[in-house]
Amino acid sequence: MLQVNDDIAIEDWELTEQFVRSSGPGGQNVNKVSTAVELRFEAERSPNLPAPVKTRLRKLAGRRWTNEGALILQVEETRSQARNREIARQRLVELIQKALQKPKRRIPTRPTLGSKKRRLAGKKARGEVKTLRGKVDPTD
Repeated sequence: MLQVNDDIAIEDWELTEQFVRSSGPGGQNVNKVSTAVELRFEAERSPNLPAPVKTRLRKLAGRRWTNEGALILQVEETRSQARNREIARQRLVELIQKALQKPKRRIPTRPTLGSKKRRLAGKKARGEVKTLRGKVDPTD
């Protein structure tokens, strides 16, 4: 069981771990030992996550979210399989904790009168610069 906070805990049946060969440093060890971990979390089917949290999690996950509603995290940072496994689980917890926070609602504001006047004055000055770029009379 993976504890996210006081209310939410992820059951073991919701997580699937698969170990694959890692790229990067490690010499011959890279070719022999499967140290990279691929953690799959069945988020859509999870009874422990409320619907709004699932929606925010899908948005945060991006390409890591599958069509079946699973979240896949791949970690191959270290040469140790156990350490990569810990990192993957830690990232999953952090991602869910981020999804638990409700985003602040944006309150639209109106531009001030001064900012409107400055914008129009800038547009007028720019227009004058452009009109001065006109053709020169050959009579001069």
